[in-house]
Amino acid sequence: MANFNKYNGFVLDVSSALHQMQTGTAQVYKVYLTNTLPTAGDATNSTTGDLATANGYTAGGTTIGTITGSQTSGTFSFSGGTNPSWTASGGSIGPFQYAILYNSTQTRKIGWWDYGTALTLTNGNTFTVQLPSPILTIT
Repeated sequence: MANFNKYNGFVLDVSSALHQMQTGTAQVYKVYLTNTLPTAGDATNSTTGDLATANGYTAGGTTIGTITGSQTSGTFSFSGGTNPSWTASGGSIGPFQYAILYNSTQTRKIGWWDYGTALTLTNGNTFTVQLPSPILTIT
């Protein structure tokens, strides 16, 4: 599993109440794929470098499903319900090296996984982001 890296702006976004990460939230969290190197200090909150819609991939990414968020002894844990995946159909998807987690409702980036090298899915192949549980904690 690739390591998760957070955007610096995520900390400010949390303190500004832009993310509702608790169980039952109506906010939608998604993952999109990119080959554009993310940086922790990136202040843009668009889906920069997102792959174009084609061959089984939809720009904007896919939802991580119903999330759960809970606090125990002062530590908040955020978990996704569904591992996002894409299957190439009718051609290739990519190249991409990074999977970006973001709040689609607020259009705010949270963090990313770096897979170490650019990947291209050929027709019929599937790529799945294996979400750790929890995805992240706040202490």
